[in-house]
Amino acid sequence: MQNLESMPRPEIILVADTVAREKNIDKEDVLEAMEIAIQKAGRSRYGFEHDIRAHIDRKSGAITLARYREVVGSDEDVENEVTQMTLEDAKNYDENIKVGEFIVDALPPIDFGRIAAQTAKQVIVQKVRDAERNKQFEEYKEKIGTIVNGTVKRVEFGNVVLDIGKTEAVLRRDEIIPREKFKNGDRVRAYVLDVRRENKGPQIFLSRTCPEFLAKLFVSEVPEIYDGIVNIHGVARDPGSKAKIAVHSDDVTIDAVGACVGLRGIRVQAVVTELQGEKIDIVPYSEDKAQYIVSALAPAEVTKVVLDEENNRIEVVVPQEQFSLAIGRRGQNVKLASQLLGCDIDVLTEEQEQERRSNENKVRSQRFMEALDVDEMIAHLLIAEGFSTVDEIAMVALSELAEIEGFDEDVAKELQNRAQEFIAKRNREFEEKSKSLGIDENLQNVAGLDQDMLIVLASNGVKTVDDLADLATDELIEILGENTISVQEANKIIMGAREHWFTEE
Repeated sequence: MQNLESMPRPEIILVADTVAREKNIDKEDVLEAMEIAIQKAGRSRYGFEHDIRAHIDRKSGAITLARYREVVGSDEDVENEVTQMTLEDAKNYDENIKVGEFIVDALPPIDFGRIAAQTAKQVIVQKVRDAERNKQFEEYKEKIGTIVNGTVKRVEFGNVVLDIGKTEAVLRRDEIIPREKFKNGDRVRAYVLDVRRENKGPQIFLSRTCPEFLAKLFVSEVPEIYDGIVNIHGVARDPGSKAKIAVHSDDVTIDAVGACVGLRGIRVQAVVTELQGEKIDIVPYSEDKAQYIVSALAPAEVTKVVLDEENNRIEVVVPQEQFSLAIGRRGQNVKLASQLLGCDIDVLTEEQEQERRSNENKVRSQRFMEALDVDEMIAHLLIAEGFSTVDEIAMVALSELAEIEGFDEDVAKELQNRAQEFIAKRNREFEEKSKSLGIDENLQNVAGLDQDMLIVLASNGVKTVDDLADLATDELIEILGENTISVQEANKIIMGAREHWFTEE
């Protein structure tokens, strides 16, 4: 290889130092930009088809310019005669050269003309600008999840552009609290929601409506939260109107709710003021889900809580006079409680719950009387013991049935035999009907559908998984009957039918 040494040029290092310091970027980025500029100038002089590379010595500033040609095996391997040569030809330059290495030809230093100098300047400016943008992106990416302060620079189509120091950030219209108005020069606090790398520089998106903003405000106002003594377990917001925040402390001597409220409410009031008067309910968190929902629905009084963990639902019973309070204005109270717990909440009055239970028991009682050929009293006894289907009676341990008051082992055995005979008969009839109706086997495997539902669906033209997947929730409920399944159960069935679509994709 040829000697590529050049005269030391300390002024190059000095320029790189100065630019790096002024622009607050890495000196290495500036030197790399200079190298690219010199390479461009070199290719302008010697031909753009050549692989010309420049290198600046990081200590002396010496510039070396060279042409690189890759060594390949034979003429058949040569794809570009300008940038490649065969091993045989390369041996004339260096007997020890190997395939994959480069023949490097030193080029004389370039006397930068006006055009070459202008090109070099443009490259350096662009590289410096890119380096600045990368630095800003990395800096603000680390600020995702924090609160920043900014000054309103301009308002464009409802979106607010903030000056946050070294760059601008966008507070989009849908991330502004309703009825909140800004004008140029206003000071604004907002939550850094996202930072994206784009051609014109990092785009920083802020929010004042997300639940995390409220949580961060409490962190800044409540020292116990900042120190980790009090923990935030959930936040739900209807921005500008009402919010709920659940807090808890493992230290029994600390009142988590009191710490967040502060002396004479000074801490929570500071957050309320920042959020334009948004009312905030501070809820004590509890591992006991029933107790947690009672607290979350405050100020309404709850008399009964029924958990359905399988369908991720909670049924809450309240006195008639507490019903509107539990629901809240425009359903706001129950909606925020649902968000806080991460599950659906059904609120019923005591009268509604009693009526529904009565109707359910009537339906179950009728099923037991028909399937097991028993009188109403025995059917009610089975319901009172928690049995809801004939299948449960067929599968339960015989001793458990025999323990029911008024039953003995013979009665229990007879009931179980009848249940098993009913199921066997039902399965035979279903098999015959499914064949005659053409019910697809995959449809029978969709969770949440029993045999009666499958027959009803097939009778209405729903015979395959795709037929079911194409249905809307209200269509499925209409086919099966309003009292058969809930909206949530219908959604779950339809989503189960659509699973194979996503798997195939």
